[in-house]
Amino acid sequence: MFPGLSPRELRRMLKRMGIDVKEFKNVVEVTIKTSDKEIILYDPQVLILDAGRQKIFQITTAKIEERELEKPAIEFSEDDINFIIEQTGASRDVVIKALEKTGGDIAEAILLIREGRV
Repeated sequence: MFPGLSPRELRRMLKRMGIDVKEFKNVVEVTIKTSDKEIILYDPQVLILDAGRQKIFQITTAKIEERELEKPAIEFSEDDINFIIEQTGASRDVVIKALEKTGGDIAEAILLIREGRV
């Protein structure tokens, strides 16, 4: 964080600035989830910098694992698929791809197909 400063000196400096530093002990893992993946930090050192109304977590770790999350399969009704085929003349595969891309939004799927963005 600040090269050349010992941890004790750093704590004193931060304390003078109104920031209290505490170590969060016995942390086994920290998980960060996004919409498409999960990052797992094993045996991390976690410091909490308490600056009054705001808490800042500093996480240092040696082992990181990253996993892609499976998206739940969305099923579409045959009526919706056939309606889009009738409106666009697209193949069944293209219609299903468009519906997957739009999360099942029929109007948006039709627009994607008509604009050739599938």
